[in-house]
Amino acid sequence: MRPICSSLCYIQKGSKTLMLHRRKHVGKIYDDKWNGLGGKMEPGETPEECAVREVREESGLEAKSLKLKGILTFPNFDGVDDWMVFVYVVKKFSGNLMKVSPEGDLEWIPTKDIPKLNLWEGDRYFIKLLTGPKIFSGKFIYKNGQYISHELSFY
Repeated sequence: MRPICSSLCYIQKGSKTLMLHRRKHVGKIYDDKWNGLGGKMEPGETPEECAVREVREESGLEAKSLKLKGILTFPNFDGVDDWMVFVYVVKKFSGNLMKVSPEGDLEWIPTKDIPKLNLWEGDRYFIKLLTGPKIFSGKFIYKNGQYISHELSFY
């Protein structure tokens, strides 16, 4: 089985990061979680093309510069699929932020306050690495939506 490939973008403006409070799928394991913007790659897309498209679709913003910060794997994440996620930081963008996103509520959060949000538990381990100079690679294990363990490497 091939992994599901996706992007995850953290758009930063000064000391704030645009976060998405996902409320689209009531009752799903990712309901009520805060996350960056992103989603599944479409056939023929590069990770960067996916990231730009997902940012546009979810926020109305046009990402102008993406910086790859990490690659994460989530084996058997939802009990079925393996996921590979390309993580980016975006500091240059244009456009107007949507008032309502089809994926949930958008909010500029002080970057220092992100760990206080209802995040996926594993996100707490890599989110602090977004400002670091190195690229990271990680494997995060979840079972029934619950964090079990992780491994991180740096390049």
